[in-house]
Amino acid sequence: MMLNGLFKTLIKPDREEHEQSDRGEVAKAANILQVGEFQLLQLAYYDWFDEDLPEPMVDQLFREYMLKDQVPHWARYYARKVIEGEKRGLVDINHASFHRYDAEYITHVPKGLRRFSQAALFLVLFVVGGMLFSHFAASGRASSVLPPYFDRATVDSAESAPNPTP
Repeated sequence: MMLNGLFKTLIKPDREEHEQSDRGEVAKAANILQVGEFQLLQLAYYDWFDEDLPEPMVDQLFREYMLKDQVPHWARYYARKVIEGEKRGLVDINHASFHRYDAEYITHVPKGLRRFSQAALFLVLFVVGGMLFSHFAASGRASSVLPPYFDRATVDSAESAPNPTP
C-alpha cells in the first residue's frame, strides 16, 4: 500500500495537491507570492484577525496543517483572494505586506543608483565650487590656503623687519 502511494507520487508529483484542493490552493498562493506555505498561513491569520499569529498557536497550526492536512477557513479565504488577485493582475509580489515576516526582505528604491549619483555629483560640484570661489575671492592676497590667513603685505613687512636678537 505504501509503495503504491510512492509510485503514484513518482509518476505524478503534484498528485497530492490535486487531491487536497485546500492545501493545493495554499501552495499555489504561496508560490504566487514567493513565500513559504507556513508564512502564507501567518499572512492569512494577520489578514483575517488583524494581529500576528500567537506563539502558542504556532505548534497547533503546524500540526493541523502539515500532519493532518487541515486548512483553516481564514487560510482558504486568503489563498483564494491571492489567486483571484493574481488572475486580475492586482497582486504586487514585492509589496511589503507580503514580506512582513521575511528577515532579510529589502525593498529597492526606484532609480536609487541614479539619485545617488546625482547627489554625489552635486556634492562634489558644491565642494569644488566653494574652493574655487574662495581662491578667486582672495585674488592673490592670501599667501596661504590654511589658517591663519596672512595677506601678502603682512608677510612682506615681516620679512623686511629686522630680527631682534636676544
